[in-house]
Amino acid sequence: MNIRNFCIIAHIDHGKSTLADRLLEFTGTVSKREMKEQLLDQMDLERERGITIKLQPVRMSYNNYQLNLIDTPGHVDFTYEVSRSLAAVEGAVLLVDATQGIQAQTLTNLRLAQDQNLVIIPVINKIDLPSAEIEKVTEEMINVIGVKKEDIILASGKDGAGVEELLEAICKRIPAPEFKNSTRMRALIFDSVFNSYKGVIAYVRVKDGQIKKGDKIKFMATNKEIEALEVGYFRPQYVPTESLGEGEIGYIVTGLKSVRDAKVGDTIIKTKNNKQETINNEEIMPLPGFKYIKPYVFASIFMVDGEPSELRDALEKLQLNDASLTFEPENSPALGLGYRCGFLGLLHLDIIRERLEREYDLDLLVTTPSVSYEVLQNNSEVLSINNPSELPDPAVIAEIAEPYVSLEIITPSSYLGAVMELCTDSRGLYKDMKYLEETTVVITYEIPLAEIITEFYDNLKRVTSGYASYNYDFIGNKPGDLVKLDILIAGDIVDPLSVIIPRQKAGYIGRPVLENLRKVIPKQMFEISLQAAIGSKIIARESIPALRKDVTAKLYGGDYSRKRKLLEKQKAGKKRMKKMGRVDIPQEAFFTMLKK
Repeated sequence: MNIRNFCIIAHIDHGKSTLADRLLEFTGTVSKREMKEQLLDQMDLERERGITIKLQPVRMSYNNYQLNLIDTPGHVDFTYEVSRSLAAVEGAVLLVDATQGIQAQTLTNLRLAQDQNLVIIPVINKIDLPSAEIEKVTEEMINVIGVKKEDIILASGKDGAGVEELLEAICKRIPAPEFKNSTRMRALIFDSVFNSYKGVIAYVRVKDGQIKKGDKIKFMATNKEIEALEVGYFRPQYVPTESLGEGEIGYIVTGLKSVRDAKVGDTIIKTKNNKQETINNEEIMPLPGFKYIKPYVFASIFMVDGEPSELRDALEKLQLNDASLTFEPENSPALGLGYRCGFLGLLHLDIIRERLEREYDLDLLVTTPSVSYEVLQNNSEVLSINNPSELPDPAVIAEIAEPYVSLEIITPSSYLGAVMELCTDSRGLYKDMKYLEETTVVITYEIPLAEIITEFYDNLKRVTSGYASYNYDFIGNKPGDLVKLDILIAGDIVDPLSVIIPRQKAGYIGRPVLENLRKVIPKQMFEISLQAAIGSKIIARESIPALRKDVTAKLYGGDYSRKRKLLEKQKAGKKRMKKMGRVDIPQEAFFTMLKK
């Protein structure tokens, strides 16, 4: 059979899922009765937000060709999903919006595809829009990507223009999988999900041999041996079949209880009589997998109302379908027992938070996001910390290193000055600049990750009227003059509000934070002091005055000493409450740290 494996890659909102709908429709994979917009986006959150979060495979048939498509996310937080998809295919359809042209994530995804030596099919999408600039975008693609004009396909995911031409190009340009007619079996796991009825389902690309239902298989990384309970392909629902052959993309129902036993990037092989297969008495070597995904952004999650065990159970269930989510217990004197969670970015954090609240009905409090730091101590020991409260005493610290990223911004040249000023204010180090064409420029900076995980995106959109886009890649840790800023409420340090910041920014970060906290923390019957401190040095202070209850309201005359006695009693009560009173910190208090 003629097999073609490919994925669709693009910047966010350039129309990947909509074009995939037209491909499914044209090939008759999905009937018109079953058809709905963004069919491959199966999560409620994906459909509501209009973005793809999880990769989704599907098999189509066209002119005696078996076409295996993987629809991928476009947001920078989910680049890991894209890289896994690319490892399972031989070609990539690169979409560019006819109204926006090449954007930052377009270039990133293109480089990922080129690293895998994939055949690229360039497509200009949304040509039906009145604001489409087809000639301009064509020139961009020729100059930047290096494609020929005749190779570019013009298409519209909305009205289906160019879909047949695209399908023909996929069949002709993308090479068939390399067939070795091997008797051994090797399959690469490019994703795994947990199903409450079937257990772990491994999404695989069969590289060698054939796997059948009932075969004894082994996961090479974890040495887990099981029986393949079911094999099949995607349409896009699970469709069971007798076997998956060389070059095909499909799934294997394993019956395992944890995704950790079916790691993404692992190789599945067959076993005979509980012994690993060999070829000419040589052991089968695992396929090249994926690099371990390391969380970049960390935040603590606490329960506002309910038991911490409910939160743990919910996080464990989410982790079954999202291996990039990490968490560990954390105990805060102010907020109780919670979990310190690791994410790939702020959007990833927001998606997890919303899924916890919606799918598991939890009332949550999420603290200020931070990044992971490396602390070199005077005794040459290196600590890796992802929570500011873990920072050791300044007296034993020789150096603090923070993560840096290579930031690539694509912007109209008219906003160049404003973008460069924003990057400089964010401690960015200028590296490179080049023009895509006369009015569009690509600027590259090296910048601390901590500077871009909070307000950077909003500020970039503000100074460029929404026209700029950016992408970043982690490049390593660099030392800096960093200190821990503690926030004290009523004299107590609130660890979840602590942040690690550059020393030179401490003064003008501390005071605005206190001013914002003053607005969101409700008044109590006693005065609340708010302080920002570096070590034992207080650098800013604000106070929330006490609520004044008129205790003399019911007096109707008599000696003044009666009134004074009540006021003295109230004063003593407020003093006692100030010592013993507890301040409930609302979620808004943590959002103020994002607006520092």
